[in-house]
Amino acid sequence: MSLAPAADDSTDLKYGLDTLFGRQTQSIDCRYDVQRLDDGEPVWFALHVQPPLPDDLEKAQIVVFSTEGRHIGGIVRLAKRLDDGSLRLEVEPD
Repeated sequence: MSLAPAADDSTDLKYGLDTLFGRQTQSIDCRYDVQRLDDGEPVWFALHVQPPLPDDLEKAQIVVFSTEGRHIGGIVRLAKRLDDGSLRLEVEPD
């Protein structure tokens, strides 16, 4: 089931990277689609992030995004670069 990003926040994506100096938080403007992966508990989401996007997004451990007027944060369980240059992130909400 696809979900639509909130109109006012449809391009804002925040993500966190663990570094030697602690957690580093980044914020980018990008286009993304949100898809609910199953109807079970816990609910998982897939983010399909369109290019251009930063190279380090693929290494993100956490993300925060908006969909249907809600902010959702979660742990990135899988990141996969696709042939068209986009990125698929599978996210388990925390």
